[in-house]
Amino acid sequence: MSNSRSQSRHPVGPFTRFGRTHGLGAMSDAMLAVALAGSIFFSIDPGAARWRVALYLLLTIAPFAVVTPLLGPLVDRVRGGRRGMIVTTIVARLLIAWQMIEHIDGLLLFPLAFGLLVMQKTYSIAKSAVVPSLVRNQLQLVEANAKLAMLSSVCSMVGAGIGGLALLVSSSSPAVVAVFGYGLTLVAAIQVPKVMVASTPPSAGERAVLRQRGILTASLAIGLLRSIVGFTSFLLAFEFRGGGDGVSIEVVGRAAGAGSGVVRGESVLAAAPAPVWHFGLVLGSVGLGAFLAAQFAPILRRRLLEERIIRGVLFVGVTLAGLSVWVGELWGAVLIGGTVAMCSGTAKLAFDSLVQRDAPGANHGRSFAKFEGRFQLAWAIGAFLAVFLPLPVEVGYLFIAALFAAALTWFGLATPPIPRIQTPEEPDRSDGQFGFWGRSELDEGN
Repeated sequence: MSNSRSQSRHPVGPFTRFGRTHGLGAMSDAMLAVALAGSIFFSIDPGAARWRVALYLLLTIAPFAVVTPLLGPLVDRVRGGRRGMIVTTIVARLLIAWQMIEHIDGLLLFPLAFGLLVMQKTYSIAKSAVVPSLVRNQLQLVEANAKLAMLSSVCSMVGAGIGGLALLVSSSSPAVVAVFGYGLTLVAAIQVPKVMVASTPPSAGERAVLRQRGILTASLAIGLLRSIVGFTSFLLAFEFRGGGDGVSIEVVGRAAGAGSGVVRGESVLAAAPAPVWHFGLVLGSVGLGAFLAAQFAPILRRRLLEERIIRGVLFVGVTLAGLSVWVGELWGAVLIGGTVAMCSGTAKLAFDSLVQRDAPGANHGRSFAKFEGRFQLAWAIGAFLAVFLPLPVEVGYLFIAALFAAALTWFGLATPPIPRIQTPEEPDRSDGQFGFWGRSELDEGN
């Protein structure tokens, strides 16, 4: 009897608590994206919308360039500081959703959408800092990030479906259900334990290991990949958003468009009125790409070094993006969406593993937050280029292929020689790590 009671009272782990917060937040973001898709935000002429979107994206770059370097060191050393950032972004998104109920068809919707975008990106940075403190050891970190990516994709689809049903009632109904969703997210976030990301400022040794040639080269390649994600999202947004070409603007199409935007990680602007089956295909391809990244990246890391994984996905990106240029139109969009999701997800997980391997003395929570801030800045720049340069979609695919090629060339030429590492004694370990299990031949020579 006592054993059964003790089992029923088994405490929920800190990572599980955060996973609930992350999933509920992604679901609520999807609901709010559906609200935007059913509003005047995507009912105006595409040409008239570009300058507004470009202005908001330009303003989005400022917080990541200024605020992150100033606030990061402060909240790192405050117990619960990063959790406080997460709670703050959730409260801010709740208030934004509440205001959208009243202003869903008014001009105030545009600054509200901008604020939502900033809060979502700020949450991503805080998440990158908190997760390393919630797992039992560093070997579990990449697996944890893969699980969070999968959870976000599934919950985003569920949230888009709920928002689509609510949109049948009224244009503001998805914002109403989003308020309740953020309320549940806030309750879950409060239960996440307070953690201190770093008790001391970064030492000279920590800064040195993070400035190694291999880490810096990989971070620049991932930054280019993140800019490709932003560029692709807005390229497809303006291509399939409708307007003067008579594309359907039925409610179901709006909801599906919002869902596809959320899964791509751009839940504010990457939605548009279009036939439901168009967005169903794009949604399926992006979801499949995210699934493949989360499922197979750990398997690849058991067999290949992180540098080879990044180089491989960049080569795949160049090839499939070039094929998208030839395919064109809807099927080209399906192919490019899945390709970018798969390549960016796999490369990011490989980069996390590389930092763990080559910078064991660094505080990984602080390090990942710093890199994530740079990656979000790269995303904003790529999105700005897609909005500022109204390219035909096939030309956009060619531009994406060129960015993949530039990242591959840079990474291939600037990466230091990849060390040969022995096969691990436990190749089936669930954590999926490889790089620092065995001793390198250089170590054996000493």
